[in-house]
Amino acid sequence: MGVSKTHQGARVELDGLCKYYGDFVAAEAVSLDIPAGEFMTFLGPSGSGKSTTLMMIAGFTIPSAGDVRLDGSSIINQPVHTRNVGMVFQNYALFPHLSVERNVAFPLEMRKVPRNEIAERVKRALELVRLDGFAERRPKQLSGGQQQRVALARAMVFEPPVLLLDEPLGALDAKLREEMKFELKQLHHKVGATILFVTHDQEEALTLSDRIAVFNDGRLAQVGSPDALYNAPENRFVADFIGETNLLEGKVDAVRDGSCQLTIEGVGTMTGNLRDGFGKPTQTACYTLRLEHVLLGNEADGADNVFDGTLEEFLFVGNARKYLISLSPNLTIMARVSTQRQSDGLVPGTNVRVGWNAADMLLVQEK
Repeated sequence: MGVSKTHQGARVELDGLCKYYGDFVAAEAVSLDIPAGEFMTFLGPSGSGKSTTLMMIAGFTIPSAGDVRLDGSSIINQPVHTRNVGMVFQNYALFPHLSVERNVAFPLEMRKVPRNEIAERVKRALELVRLDGFAERRPKQLSGGQQQRVALARAMVFEPPVLLLDEPLGALDAKLREEMKFELKQLHHKVGATILFVTHDQEEALTLSDRIAVFNDGRLAQVGSPDALYNAPENRFVADFIGETNLLEGKVDAVRDGSCQLTIEGVGTMTGNLRDGFGKPTQTACYTLRLEHVLLGNEADGADNVFDGTLEEFLFVGNARKYLISLSPNLTIMARVSTQRQSDGLVPGTNVRVGWNAADMLLVQEK
């Protein structure tokens, strides 16, 4: 039986959104159709345009061009307070002199909601974020995670159809961030609002999102599900930014029978599959190879591509080890091997056989 939702989300359409500061392009031609109730993450490095786009949706930044529509109606000329969207900032922006209850009540007071209704809605909002019993405390008496919950309750208390979250986990320590990921996911299921979440942390994006919009240099690099972006990136930037990967770039020797022969100077020739819709590479090609697909030692025997390398270093990461292996002065690759699979004797300085299959090499656009 599904969890009942407190309110419904709205469809958000971004149509050619642009923001220029003189000659600097902060965001350009950003077009997205976000269904009601979706958890959409804007992901990218600093300065990629993700926060600028969010601020244009919120109304804090005026677009240079383009439109924002909620359920088909343009809000581009509406002031912030009439857009009916909830906003959670990275620093939470709580009023330090007000109690938790008054902080959460503030949006309702601004909307002239009757006092008895305010009390009931604040109570429900605090229960939703598991802060009932904290109503009389001040923000400085709360932990970072509790302050974030207050900010979420304040953003949700007036039941907006859209919630905008601007790196809300950035100020939390690693353990608390992990806990809050689960809480945000559960909260989304309970509330039912459309959530637009900004982060530069690809693990957060993969964990939380229904879909991810990857930004680079003010433009959309790719939009898709976490699975699609991880397993089927379209270009070099997305492959390198989502998760960890090896990029194999080389000279194309031959293309035939759905495969490409690629030579990397100092390493040798390897075979990778072609990709539907990408055309056939001619002079050069770029492939992505995820760390978990790299085979070491005896496991490499029989793989489509096998090379001799030197183990440079390894890192213990709990349930796995990550190995850094030099194949030549021109190419160093990484492998991730579970502790159950790892071979004995793999210590820095030793020679090791390295292999992978053609099906695990994914052709990507070089730009």
